[in-house]
Amino acid sequence: MRLSSRGILRTAFTVALASVTLVPAPSLAQNASAPTGDQWIHVRVESKDDGGETVRVNVPVEMAEKILPVINHQNLHNGKVHIDSAHMEDVDLRALLDAVRSSKDGEYVTVQSKENDVRVAKSGGYLLIHVTDKSQGTTNSKSKNHQESKVEIKVPMKVVEALFSAGKDELDVVAALRALSTFGDTELVSVKDSENTVRVWIDSKNIAD
Repeated sequence: MRLSSRGILRTAFTVALASVTLVPAPSLAQNASAPTGDQWIHVRVESKDDGGETVRVNVPVEMAEKILPVINHQNLHNGKVHIDSAHMEDVDLRALLDAVRSSKDGEYVTVQSKENDVRVAKSGGYLLIHVTDKSQGTTNSKSKNHQESKVEIKVPMKVVEALFSAGKDELDVVAALRALSTFGDTELVSVKDSENTVRVWIDSKNIAD
């Protein structure tokens, strides 16, 4: 079975980023003092272009939970995201989640090819997805301009379960946020490629590092 890098990344981000990327980002950034115990979602994007910008978004989880249900835009309605098909790249995500949830910790998928290195594992209550896309940039791997794209995702299984707790062909973003707010400081996503570095994490601070 041939795994396309685009399909792998899309599946991974659907699971890990649905609770973050759907927040109408910069306009919701907050800098007020956060009460002790409140959790904030942080997104930092750094451009590697000359004179590139750095974007920081800090959103309190509690605020995102209240705002998302009132946003109806494209596939987002009432805090839930409709997905066109439960099957992505011929993978039934619900069946996959159920299998991972009921299984012991371990490394479930390891793929090494000229295009991608992929690792999917479960450890200590977390779903771990590591993807290295070797096809980014020039096709000549010896070129100085060639740079791999690396994605590292770490999501609590309880958050993944909450995300898939909605009806068929839906992702419950609000439920995932509520589950996420019960965890302490957690690094969720790290992306590094030739154009940008992206970091997504959650902690009790109201400002990004």
